[in-house]
Parts: sequence; C-alpha cells; structure tokens
Amino acid sequence: MRMITTRRALLALTAFVGLGLGAAQAQTSEDFFKGKTVRIVVGYGPGGGYDIYARMIAPYIGKALGANVIVENQPGAGGTTALNRIATTTPDGLTFMLVNGLGAALSQLTEQVGVRYDLGKLSHLGTVSASPWVWLVSANSPFKTPQDVLDHKKRFMWSSSGPIDGLSDGAAFTCAALNLECSIVLGYPGSNEAALAVAKDEMDMIYVSDTSANNYVKAGQNRALATMGRVKSRFFPELPTIFEAVKVSPEGAAIFDFHSTAENLGRILVAPPGMAPDRLATLQKAIATALRDPVLVAEGERTQRYVDFIDAEKTRTATVSVVSDVAPDLKKKLIALIASAEKK
Repeated sequence: MRMITTRRALLALTAFVGLGLGAAQAQTSEDFFKGKTVRIVVGYGPGGGYDIYARMIAPYIGKALGANVIVENQPGAGGTTALNRIATTTPDGLTFMLVNGLGAALSQLTEQVGVRYDLGKLSHLGTVSASPWVWLVSANSPFKTPQDVLDHKKRFMWSSSGPIDGLSDGAAFTCAALNLECSIVLGYPGSNEAALAVAKDEMDMIYVSDTSANNYVKAGQNRALATMGRVKSRFFPELPTIFEAVKVSPEGAAIFDFHSTAENLGRILVAPPGMAPDRLATLQKAIATALRDPVLVAEGERTQRYVDFIDAEKTRTATVSVVSDVAPDLKKKLIALIASAEKK
C-alpha cells in the first residue's frame, strides 16, 4: 500500500511539474521581451534616412514589446558589415536590423566580396516602407535635366557608401542604362555625407531614396533631375520619371525595370536566422502592431517619413523572389553590369 501511495505521489508531482514547466514556457514566449533592452541595428551613420526611420519606429516597437528599444549605428561597407553580424548573432530576438533591401539583395545576387549573409534565410519581420529613388545634383549644377547630362560628354562622379548600397548600385544601373561614363566613389558614411559632397561640388551626382532626396532638396543643397522608375514620387509629383525625361533604349528599360523591382523591397526588418518559432511570432506580431499604430502613421505623414507596412510573410516572399528566383542569364548580366562601373 505504501509503495502504491508513493508511486501515485510521484506521478502527481511529475504531472504538477510538467504543468508548471508548460506554463513557464508559455509565459516565456509572451513575456520574454518585457523589460529587456532590444537593439535595432542600422548599417549607416547617424542622421541618414535609415537612422531617422529607426529612431522614429523604435518607441512604438518598444511599447508593443514592453521593452526598451534602442538604435545602434554600425556603419561599414554600405550596411554589409552590420548585416553579416546579424546573420551570425545569437537568435534570441533582442537584436534585429533595419536593412536597405535593395542594396542587400543586389550585393548577394551579384556575389559581392565580403557578403556572408543569405537574405532569404534571415528571420523576416516586415517592411517599414518602400519608395522610389531619385537622381540628384547640386543646387547650383549646370545640369537642369537628365538630357543635359546625356548631352555633356564627360566622366561623372557619383558619391556612395559601399559597393552595393542603393546609392552605388543605383548609380551603376543608371550609368549602364543611359550609356554614361561614370566613376562611383565609395566610402561616405551614409547618404547625408554623400549628398553633402554633391552639394559642395566635390561629386557630380547621387542616387538616393525619395524620402532622403526630399530633405536635401528642401534644405536647398541639392536639386532633383528625375525619379528613377516608372512610378512618380509623392514628394516630387511634378518631377518626370526617367522614362519621361529621356528616350531609354529597350536594354536600358530592362535594366531600370529590374532595378525598380529590387527597389520595391524597401526598408525591411530582419533578425538572425534560427529564431524559435514562438519568439519570432511574438516579435513579428509586436512589430506589426507598432507599424500599424495610427499615431506612428500620422507621425510619419507629418515628418514625411511615411510608414507603409508590409507583413513578414509578404516581405520574405518578395525578398526570395529577388535573391533566389532570378534567371541565370539575367544574374550573369547583373554581375557584369556592377563590375563594369569603375569604383574608387
């Protein structure tokens, strides 16, 4: 009788402990982030478009998670250095990154030296926004239109940050599509410094997102020549698209159209691969709640840093379509295109 009673007691204790562990695990999934410090990594210096976006959304994500969300700038190689770190960071959900989807995808697709991440295998959290990109010159530049540039036979200097960072690859694609002679100068910490170099006439041109372009043009330091795709910018509704501004060859149109597809990846949020599914789902839900917050959306409209949230699964699908589903012959052409632009 004593043996049976002891056995029953042990079974009851085991069941109780099991229930306790299950409750603790369920609690961990929902409450893990409470009171923690969470980092949003930005692969550029302070003050640029990505830094401003990250600092705008951080408090809202913190509120949704019940965490303290801070922004950490890790400039280097146009964001590649920081993204490589994210790809190998402990997948605990406490570190994720606001990424230039275009630059990151093209760096991987064209097999740039130093790329050690696989954008398609990272943990996707959603897209903050996507917008057209714009061709800028200095405010006092003699070039008033893209046709003025085409008519002027010289080698044009474009300012950029890393080998493929949006600024750099946009310049390379533009030069190839329009058959311009160009040098793409690397090494600026971010778009602010690169645009300022153009404003000071140290560089001739820069290719930037329309949100950043809007700030530089409003400040009076740069002037916009064209929107670099088929869709107009909400900031520059009167500005012609490159297809309206000049006659683009069929080959050039194909180059611009592919680049526009990649540009539509926009500002994406990614975390390290291998996150526990329940914790990833918690983080994705919190980010969706934050980026759909009407107060944040209104703040973005007021500051003209628009938030057009796209959910995690759609972001992942779009990313994979660019980095993994490109036909081999097109990939070969893209690699040759990037390599053909002289970069210093």
